[in-house]
Amino acid sequence: MKRYIFLTASVVLMGLGSWLAATNGLKFVSGHTVSAPLPTEERSDKEKMAPPVPEKTVVYEERPVEGDMIGQLIIPKLDAVLPIYHGTDEDELEKGVGHYAGSVLPGEKDHTVLSGHRDTVFRRLGEVGKGDILIVTTSKDEFTYKIRKVRIVDADDRTVIVPKPRAALSVTTCYPFTYIGDAPERYILTGDLIKTKIMTD
Repeated sequence: MKRYIFLTASVVLMGLGSWLAATNGLKFVSGHTVSAPLPTEERSDKEKMAPPVPEKTVVYEERPVEGDMIGQLIIPKLDAVLPIYHGTDEDELEKGVGHYAGSVLPGEKDHTVLSGHRDTVFRRLGEVGKGDILIVTTSKDEFTYKIRKVRIVDADDRTVIVPKPRAALSVTTCYPFTYIGDAPERYILTGDLIKTKIMTD
């Protein structure tokens, strides 16, 4: 009798084990299938339209010192070509556009910040807006940015220099453009790197 009960219990346990294994296996396969990426042709339009990842992150062999000219800012909409100097002291801003030394150099992953006076180099910056192009050239590379955001913030707002997950550019100047004296606000254009062109020597 005990042997019969033991055999019956063994059969029941084996059957239960097989059933659990099959059920869990089916759930695992189903879950894996659901979470797996869709084939390229089945992905959503939003995924297809995602901005391209920059092909390279520039590492400059030599870092500039304040006062060095590091390149040019080209604003096609204004037909303007402006020199960029490393640093944002008055010495640099009197000569052209200043590169905020606490930000990365143009083309590098993170946030490049450029500033200029509203009554000199950026007198017409208010004509530039979302969707327009900004181009920065250095001795070896040309970086094209597309503006995705225009902001007007308080003059003491420091969000313009926050880190970015990919190569980005912000161009800032005092605002309003016609204000006399120390302007209370800043006009900020922020764009993402969409193209890198390697310049030949």
